Amino acid sequence: MFTGLIEEIGVIKQIKNLGGGKRISVEAYKILDDLKIDDSVSINGVCQTVVHISSNTFEVEAVEETLRKTTFKTLRTGKKVNLERAAMVGARLGGHIVQGHTDITGYVKSIEKQLTGILLWVEFPVNYRKYVVEHGSICIDGVSLTIARLSGSMLMVSVIPHTWKNTTLAELSNGSEVNLEFDIIGKYIENFTNYGKSNSNSSLDKYIDQPDY
Repeated sequence: MFTGLIEEIGVIKQIKNLGGGKRISVEAYKILDDLKIDDSVSINGVCQTVVHISSNTFEVEAVEETLRKTTFKTLRTGKKVNLERAAMVGARLGGHIVQGHTDITGYVKSIEKQLTGILLWVEFPVNYRKYVVEHGSICIDGVSLTIARLSGSMLMVSVIPHTWKNTTLAELSNGSEVNLEFDIIGKYIENFTNYGKSNSNSSLDKYIDQPDY
């Protein structure tokens, strides 16, 4: 689990084909302090498992499904990426609950720089509209943000200067593709509503709520 609070901006150092997937090497410094093989790390909001570590890089292996659902399919050497280690039990949850499981990608429609903040409009597939709530949470390229406005299949987040400068959001432009993860709580509620006990498989009912003897 992650929080959507970016710890460091890393750089893609090398990409190798791995069957239908890719082995990706990322340059980092801060998060390498206690990163270990088999640890989870969020790269632009995509949860990956560390398979190798050197003095200033770590490597992950992205499989076909990851490439299909995320912007990893367009990663290139030299690209900057948002990095976050997995959340620690007992630490403050400063952002929101982020799994690192990208739902879909969206596209930047406009960027409006105000005197202080930056308004970022992102278009997403309309069938995901049910998960998007005004003043709710959204994860964009691994960054926890609050949805300020909605218009059809577009959402707008108002980004503070600190977040803009210390994440890869500053690298975005009109048309940029971004990873989107919607709030897990809404997805669980929808699943429970659609597949609650009343819809359970009747063949399993005999195992439910039976007294112990």
